[in-house]
Order: sequence, then C-alpha cells, then structure tokens
Amino acid sequence: MGIFGRKDTETTAAATATVSPELAALTGAYTIDPAHSTIGFVARHAMVTNVKGKFNEFTGALHLDGTDPSKSSASIDVTMDSIDTGSADRDGHLKTADFFKTDEFPQMTFRSTAAQALGGDDYRITGDLTILGVTKPLTIDLEFNGAAKDPFGNERVGFEGKAEILRSDWGLTWNAALETGGVLVSDKIKLNFDISAIKNA
Repeated sequence: MGIFGRKDTETTAAATATVSPELAALTGAYTIDPAHSTIGFVARHAMVTNVKGKFNEFTGALHLDGTDPSKSSASIDVTMDSIDTGSADRDGHLKTADFFKTDEFPQMTFRSTAAQALGGDDYRITGDLTILGVTKPLTIDLEFNGAAKDPFGNERVGFEGKAEILRSDWGLTWNAALETGGVLVSDKIKLNFDISAIKNA
C-alpha cells in the first residue's frame, strides 16, 4: 500500500476522500538516518564503463502528509568532502577546482518545492539542487518501500529514488579528450537515493 494510498476507480468520491488510520498515522516529521541510507551517483568513464560513487556524510529531513501528498516536503544537506568512489586519487581530484571546489563550496543542498502522488507506491518530488553555488531544478522519481517499527521502537519509512542531471548545468565542465574520440567523463550523471527515515518523537 502506498504511503498516500492507492486510487481505486470503483470507490465513490466520498470513499476516496476517507483516509485510512494506517496511512494517516504516517503523517509527520522524519529525520533521515544516514547509517541506513545512501546518496549515490553513476558517471560514464572513458565512454566504456561506469564509475559509481556516494557521499558518506549528509543530513536530511522529510515531512510526510498521509492525506495530501502535495503537502509533503524534503531537505538534504550533503558534505562534499565525504565523496567516495573507491579511489583516493579520484576522490582527491573531485574535491579540487576542476570539479566540486570543496574548500569554497563545502555543501550540496536539495530543497523540495513540490510533491506529487503518481499512483500505487510511486511519487515524484521536485526541488532546487544547489552545487557550486548554482541552483537548478531537480525532479526525483520515488518508490515507497514501506513503513515499520524497528527493534529499538523507531517508526521508519523507506524510499528509493532516481534522477538524471547534466553536470554542466551546474558549471561542472572539466573533461579530457580521448585519443579514440569522445571524452573521459560523461556530462549525464545518474543519481540514486536509498532513504530510511525515522519519525521524530
């Protein structure tokens, strides 16, 4: 069952307006649990393979509305120095002026501006992504993975999300030409999110 409920074409308008106690109970403020969440990315390297990476340090908050998904919201702050692609040399290069300039711009942020239920467990959230001081719109497609109480008594919800951006839109234009044609790093970057969030007391 979706966090905001599913559309049932056989129900009347009055019945559709009724929110189940289970779904309504999910309404509230949540804190993203970084120990059980992942903010990652995939970039094409040398035209032939993919490099996967993630950010190890971030904070975030969600507000979920079980009766009206358009009132839901999300915010995330990512520490850019925590970038991790499995290669210390590559990570060091990504922190320099060629890419993220982490000394000057230590954080990447996302602030939602709209949310939408697409049906079933699928949702879409739109917001402002800021990198290198440049703010551009970003749309993330989300799948609701469910809600449960963990062994420590925490009420949790889970989402998986994906999006694509052109890094050049944020001024990330460094590249190197290949002898065989093409470039070293793709402009298109795939973003992926695996989020576990705990309901605030």
